[in-house]
Amino acid sequence: MQVPTMAELAAKGEVPDILFWVGCSGSYDQRAQKITRAFATILNKVGIKYAILGKEELCNGDPARRAGNEFIFQMMAYQNIQVLNNYGIKKIVTACPHCFNIFTNEYPELGGHYEVIHHTVLLQQLIDEGKIVIKEGGPFKGKRITYHDSCYLGRANHIYDVPRKVLEALDGELVEMKRCRSKGLCCGAGGAQMFKEEEKGATRINFERSGEALDTGAAIIAAACPFCNTMLTDGVKHAEKEDAVKVLDIAELIAASMD
Repeated sequence: MQVPTMAELAAKGEVPDILFWVGCSGSYDQRAQKITRAFATILNKVGIKYAILGKEELCNGDPARRAGNEFIFQMMAYQNIQVLNNYGIKKIVTACPHCFNIFTNEYPELGGHYEVIHHTVLLQQLIDEGKIVIKEGGPFKGKRITYHDSCYLGRANHIYDVPRKVLEALDGELVEMKRCRSKGLCCGAGGAQMFKEEEKGATRINFERSGEALDTGAAIIAAACPFCNTMLTDGVKHAEKEDAVKVLDIAELIAASMD
């Protein structure tokens, strides 16, 4: 894929409309790389001028801060802010709610002021503007879909309706889990839990959440976060339902349904 970097555009004296912040998961995790590709494919198709930082992109420091290492977080954040401000970045779009939350709510006090958009919000805008056209009788028409609210998108930033509106454009049957929206259950990866073993308990939190999703009878579990995607996929595999139920990011669903 031809994805321009900020350095390449700056060398030509060009400025993109948005910076696509890929994030650690979207860069390194093999499953999440597919989400990155799907989103980049959509951006290419609709003709948005965007760029990524590439090798200049550091982790935003969310896992470090959540795990209690404030020193590492601030070191990463200041480095990122320096790079972003040097390029004069004003608008950032990201497919990760953790990146979205930390840029929106925690970077400003360190001098990083940007307009930050989660990819579901941008997708909804593009659908509204008629730039994304969903093909008639697409692959998900009539399919039963359930959406998992990511903690950092939902409870932390009150984005509940937009992802569901995007999914409605697919013409499937949207069903809710018994715990959803502000009462949605965490997938078990937030707060840097993604990178450690959980404490002793009756069941793993991702098994519990995946069970709720499977109880809806949905053929597709839609997620809007790479961490949630990993945890729910593991839960579906644990229930031995991976052949019948697919866990997909909203960007993947849209990319597969576009005209």
